[in-house]
Amino acid sequence: MARNKIKREPEYIENVEIIDAGAEGMSVAKPEGRVVFIPFGVPGDVVDIEVFKRKKNFFEGRIVNFKQYSDKRVTPVCQHFGLCGGCKWQHMAYEWQTYYKQKQVKDNFDRIGKIEYPEIRPILGCERQFRYRNKLEYTFSNRKWLTDGAPTGTHDEDACKGLGFHLPQLFDRVVDIEKCHLQADPSNDIRLFVRKFTMEHKLPYYNFRAHEGLMRNLVVRCNSKGEFMVILVISEENEVVRHELIPALEMAFPQIVSLLLVINPKLNDIINDLPFECLKGDPYLLETMASPRPGFDDLKFRIGPVSFFQTNVYQAERLYRTAFDLANVQGDELMYDLYTGTGTIAQYFSRFVKKVVGIEYVEAAIADAKVNAEINGITNCSFFAGDMAKVFTDDFIAANGHPDLIVTDPPRAGMAEKVVEQLLKIRAKKIVYVSCNPATQARDLQLLDSVYKVMAVQPVDMFPHTQHVENVVLLELRD
Repeated sequence: MARNKIKREPEYIENVEIIDAGAEGMSVAKPEGRVVFIPFGVPGDVVDIEVFKRKKNFFEGRIVNFKQYSDKRVTPVCQHFGLCGGCKWQHMAYEWQTYYKQKQVKDNFDRIGKIEYPEIRPILGCERQFRYRNKLEYTFSNRKWLTDGAPTGTHDEDACKGLGFHLPQLFDRVVDIEKCHLQADPSNDIRLFVRKFTMEHKLPYYNFRAHEGLMRNLVVRCNSKGEFMVILVISEENEVVRHELIPALEMAFPQIVSLLLVINPKLNDIINDLPFECLKGDPYLLETMASPRPGFDDLKFRIGPVSFFQTNVYQAERLYRTAFDLANVQGDELMYDLYTGTGTIAQYFSRFVKKVVGIEYVEAAIADAKVNAEINGITNCSFFAGDMAKVFTDDFIAANGHPDLIVTDPPRAGMAEKVVEQLLKIRAKKIVYVSCNPATQARDLQLLDSVYKVMAVQPVDMFPHTQHVENVVLLELRD
């Protein structure tokens, strides 16, 4: 017989000081020694909170009243701050954002890694704190989030339509975005044009519960030259979209050099496995990146509709330059690039080492890497697709050579245990570990600590106004 859960009344605690900025963009307080995670707080705030969730080692709460505002707090630029969940630290002054990102690296190294490391270098901040993203993905929904002042209980279909970002933890609701500050103009105008056209023509927005409706997604990509790619995703063939909306977009925005249409009848939003129909221009954008050493041509990268490419290309140059400088290559190295993606790092190093071997589990990314190598006239890179733990074996190393240098840039989950074991076995002279998650990086560094010593730690801020931080670590073999 099932037991009835006891519903606890919320607990209210007054005069709580926010003392830290924590994981997932939360702020941290410790009233009476209890760890409470609270959204939208800034260290230095004094607040009254409501505790609504109790876990074994921590609590979750929300701010119900401000007693004192922190001097680290600023007014958010975005009108949608607090709803869409994309820029959780926009209410914190940027110099304090970078301070807490660097602290995040140190805390993870101390608490999880528990290894010796040199003093962490000052974080490399981002000069472009807005309009730095080269890709945004919007969702059409027939159930937008109704903000304060909007009519509730309405059955007006148009009043419930929204084109924007999903609300956190609500799969069928979106924030209807009026202006996003993350991508350069005319990104906002493109989205507003599409929204106005589809509303005027009564095109049905997608219903995530019933899995019906025509308009599903809008993807906007751009490059540093100001050229745009627009991808429209619909659930079925539609003459109005094909013969009216697409030509209208083409006419209104000459900056759009690539227009693609995808028909997705599936129950999920994954489009990587679907055909892309190019209705204008080429099915890709070209991006450039400066060489790490003067006197060499810029690198060119072809970015397709589903290609992985760093979403902040301006700061990506600093990230890759950091990895390159820490590696201090001499020209005769055989380099392995693990989790190579579209081969960006491999080609960034390629002109200054003897050979690069790249491994990536996504076959489409490896196809892009080979195309980009051809575009840049690079002939000393070999790329292989497959599960890293299954490809990166003794036989593979015997066939491709023993690496002198390894650069690894794994996903947020970090490196697989078998990959770490292989690194310990082959003992390359140097490893440069690029990570988007200092917690899993610290875990992996602890596993490597018996053979490798941490020689340098350099955080890089790729995503202002978020809690995310990239970190580059140089490892060298112990004596």
